[in-house]
Amino acid sequence: MRKQARWRGMLAPLAALFGLLTDTWHWLYDAGWRRSAAFDRFVIGVGNLTVGGTGKTPHVEYLVGRLAPHFRVAILSRGYGRRTKGYRLAGPEDTAETLGDEPRQFYQKFGDAVPVAVGEERAVAIPRLLANHPETEVILLDDAFQHRAVRPQLNLLLTDFNRLFFNDEMLPLGRLREHPGGAIRADAVLVTKCPEALLEVDRKKIETGVKKYVRSGVPVFFTTLRYGDPQSV
Repeated sequence: MRKQARWRGMLAPLAALFGLLTDTWHWLYDAGWRRSAAFDRFVIGVGNLTVGGTGKTPHVEYLVGRLAPHFRVAILSRGYGRRTKGYRLAGPEDTAETLGDEPRQFYQKFGDAVPVAVGEERAVAIPRLLANHPETEVILLDDAFQHRAVRPQLNLLLTDFNRLFFNDEMLPLGRLREHPGGAIRADAVLVTKCPEALLEVDRKKIETGVKKYVRSGVPVFFTTLRYGDPQSV
């Protein structure tokens, strides 16, 4: 216990500094000192408040499955982990090294039916994506909750059932990229990786925790993952 307390004492100032920096960054946008770009297409942001996996990739794929029969959908990701820079439209010659793991997975799954592009600066990448595919009606921004340079029409916040954002701490004490108050920007909250037999009492408890940080009327949804059979590669 003493060792744990000593580590917490060492990391707490770093967490406070990181929280101050991220709060300042978001305040610049909230106060209008930095501007967010808006586009004439319906943009849906999918992201979280934490580092690590909350299930963004399967949820983006789920949204494509629901929207693609009715709208022309495109996916834009940062392309984390790739060795290329700038805007890139996915093609058959691309690999995880040129796109990143998740965008490559999107392209493998949807092919040319759903354009997939990567670009660190989403506000710059969106016009280029629309120039390549002007028929696009809906753009899904993957991992974009902290990317304030673009203002989505719908902001979806994902939080892992096993590590809920309102019970977490700032990096490096915990896994939060910003304080839980950042949830105020969410238009809906999705609690991911829930057990299939989620008890109603647990559902109510989570909703109470979430609603302390979101705007009045913001809905809370609960999702679960079902894994298919392993496939040989």
